[in-house]
Amino acid sequence: MIHETSRVVPADHPAFAGHFPGRPILPGVVLLAWAVEALEAITGRPAANCEIASAKFLRPVGPGTALTLRHTLQPSGAWRFDVLAGADVVATGSLRA
Repeated sequence: MIHETSRVVPADHPAFAGHFPGRPILPGVVLLAWAVEALEAITGRPAANCEIASAKFLRPVGPGTALTLRHTLQPSGAWRFDVLAGADVVATGSLRA
């Protein structure tokens, strides 16, 4: 079972303030929060019951980037997530709901 959600990173997202001046980069915690929010919508379970089993950040994400969040249910019951900017994987990990 695969679920996809799309988002565009707003250029005025408050996380860019000071992160980093002259070269804004979206903090990984924001990508994780979006992955957890999307899983909450998929499963109907509150995010408070979600555990981040692993996370890896592979590429920086800047303002205005179009992202696809892909969640795949694993045989173990965990959800693998991939965050893509076009064909490039920018983050990946595993969540347990």
